[in-house]
Amino acid sequence: MDERAGDVVLIGMMGTGKTTVGRLVADRLGRAFVDTDREVEARTGRTVAAIFAEEGEAVFRRWESLVLREVLARRGPRVVAVAGGAVGDAANRALLAGAGVTVWLRADPTVLVERVRSGTHRPLLADDPAGALRRLADERAPWYAEVADVVVDVDALHPDAVADAVVAACGGASCSG
Repeated sequence: MDERAGDVVLIGMMGTGKTTVGRLVADRLGRAFVDTDREVEARTGRTVAAIFAEEGEAVFRRWESLVLREVLARRGPRVVAVAGGAVGDAANRALLAGAGVTVWLRADPTVLVERVRSGTHRPLLADDPAGALRRLADERAPWYAEVADVVVDVDALHPDAVADAVVAACGGASCSG
C-alpha cells in the first residue's frame, strides 16, 4: 500500500484553521504534523510575507509548489496543512488528488475577514481584506472542490469540533495508519 494513502491533507482559505486544526488532528491520530508555509519559511529563512514583499507572489508560489511536492513525496502517514493558494497550480492539484484523504476546511469569506483581521502576515489582503477574501474564495472554490474528498464547514465550529469532524470524516481509526 502507498504510504501516502494514510495522509490527512487539509486545504482551504487562509483563516480556516488549517494549522490549528492540523495540529489537533495530528495529536488525535498520533501523527507528525507538517505545515507547508512553515516548511517554505524554514527552507528560505524568511517569512511568507517577506518573500512576497522582497520577491513577489510568483517566487513564493514556486517555493510553495516545490515544498508541496517534497512533503507529499515523504513517507507518512502525516497530517499536512497546505498553503491556501497552492490549489491554483494544476500540478499541485494533481498531487493533492492522490495525497490521501484531502479535507477542505471551508468558511464563508465574512467569517474569514473576522479571523484574519488582526494578522499582519497575509500579503494578499493588504489593501482590501474583505474584497480580497471574497475574490480569492470565489476563484479557489472550484479548485478546492476538485481535489477534496471531504468538506468540513468551519464557520460556527471551535477548532476542537473541526478536528473531531476531520477525524470522523477520514474514517477515525482507519486514519490512524
